[in-house]
Amino acid sequence: MLFDKNTEPRCVYCTRYYELDEDHGICEKKGPVSPGAHCRAFRYDPTRRVPPEALSEEELPVFEDPDTEENKE
Repeated sequence: MLFDKNTEPRCVYCTRYYELDEDHGICEKKGPVSPGAHCRAFRYDPTRRVPPEALSEEELPVFEDPDTEENKE
């Protein structure tokens, strides 16, 4: 979940992390770190979380209307 406080600690979601490129970043406390690392100074920032992409129209589930003529038989 996007705003779940029990999120797995990762530097990418920390308020003290600044991204340099896709594989490297700087932590205010630890210096250079990888995005998947974490430490005791972790502070969750929900605005750094990227929500999953929405389903395309083809991936959406199809529901049948129970009130149609075909289903009344």
